[in-house]
Amino acid sequence: MRVVGLVNGRIYISYRPLRKAEGLVFSSGRILYVGSSEKAGDIARSLGGVVRDLEGRVVTPGFIDVHMHADGLGLALRSLDLRGVRSIAELRERLRKYYEEHGEASWIIGRGWDQELFAEKRWPTRWDLDDIAPDKPVLLVRVCGHAAVANTKALEAAGLLENPPGDLVFRRDEEGRLTGLVVEHGVGYLRSKVEFTDEEAERMLEEAMMHAASLGVTTLGFVSCSPRMLGLLEKIRLRLGRLPVRIRVYLSKDAVEPLLKLGLRRGLGGPYLKIMGVKLFTDGSLGARTALLSEPYEDDPATSGVAVVGEEELESLVERISRAGLQLAVHAIGDKAVDMVLKAYSKLGEGVVRMRHRVEHASILRPEQVKLMAELGAAAAVQPRFAVSDWWAVQRLGERRAAWIYPFKTMLKAGIPLGFSTDAPVEPLNPWETIYAAVTRGEAEGVELASLTPQEKLEIGEALDAYTRGSAYLLHEEDMIGELRPGMYADLVVLDKDPFEVDANELRRIKVLETVVGGETVYRING
Repeated sequence: MRVVGLVNGRIYISYRPLRKAEGLVFSSGRILYVGSSEKAGDIARSLGGVVRDLEGRVVTPGFIDVHMHADGLGLALRSLDLRGVRSIAELRERLRKYYEEHGEASWIIGRGWDQELFAEKRWPTRWDLDDIAPDKPVLLVRVCGHAAVANTKALEAAGLLENPPGDLVFRRDEEGRLTGLVVEHGVGYLRSKVEFTDEEAERMLEEAMMHAASLGVTTLGFVSCSPRMLGLLEKIRLRLGRLPVRIRVYLSKDAVEPLLKLGLRRGLGGPYLKIMGVKLFTDGSLGARTALLSEPYEDDPATSGVAVVGEEELESLVERISRAGLQLAVHAIGDKAVDMVLKAYSKLGEGVVRMRHRVEHASILRPEQVKLMAELGAAAAVQPRFAVSDWWAVQRLGERRAAWIYPFKTMLKAGIPLGFSTDAPVEPLNPWETIYAAVTRGEAEGVELASLTPQEKLEIGEALDAYTRGSAYLLHEEDMIGELRPGMYADLVVLDKDPFEVDANELRRIKVLETVVGGETVYRING
């Protein structure tokens, strides 16, 4: 039995209420004691353990990211990074450099571009990519994951040029030719053509988990997880004896029928890998103008977005999945999409609270929707950094609807259970980027939404609580993770600065010195 006592620290037990201690003892993966340094040292020594002097360093509960894509993050860590690209010319130059340095790659995958930043003020096409990589398939995914551009070689590899679909997800030019631009399930279709061996996929998953550990994220809510990825995670767990961080799985829609047939319920698994439920979609993204709105887009009145599922189908899926004892995590960004989800949830009665069914993103909420969400007891998995990266959001919806965009404080005041996340690799997994965005809403960057909705900024304690205890609630584990209380898992992070003592603009510069999961150090700076 390994016993460790931490003394002379600034240990944050919880954030709401704010409780601190100087000493902590853990053993066999769980916390035994939190309180004074003197008593912590005495307990550790009496049990034959080691005592570590923190020398005043800050210790916090591990962060819990309730909505991310571990497979996508693993791929992104090995892919062409296109975040911040300011023009198609710059995109081409990054692609050229990557192509020259990765001649062995069978596919070139990139992610992170945003056409709103492009000097050319247009979407990229396959012809922008063809002369750079004429002999390799190229797939470059937009930052939101709901749009992508493929070169001609990729379209050929996917069999699209020989038998082009009539579906609107594959965009065409005036002459009827495929432009290489795809949206929504067209992105998934092209991704399905990119094949990796199990060994490659395992390495990517391990890299994603170790990346999380390096950032102090000790639990991941892996959404849209495929049955294959779940199997590979279990293979890694068996090989290593445990996972570097805890994984809570929300399987993709294609797993619904097998789950129901097998009778699998929420909670199947162990402390490191556990099935929670199912992730469903109702709409797309604001960036691609496919988020479903109740009124047309301010900057494109010809569209109100795209519903990717019908109301009857959604309601049937929600009822069947909930009745089977599985938790729902339903993607809804636009307010009309949220209407669809809340209508389906309203038919479940007390099952919404019992199962803690979730609305993923809930980016655009009218006041009456906030009230209804609170009444139903529906939880929300939100991504505060969207408020910064979607700097153009007010242009999309107009000033009249600005108060509906990412209303985090309003949701919190209404009593809606909030869990924080990044949707990584859509946003960086670094929790301090998320905390910074929740507290400032991009004010220093001149984000228009920040000036129009300052009332939606969160206090630092509120943001930290949502990222720990709040996220733990969404995962049905508030008694095990999210705080540093006796009996809970010893999932904790050592920081170089106290978040309550730095300026808001310095929050994103806080560094993780060490990450402990289940009492074992899984990351330490400089080894």
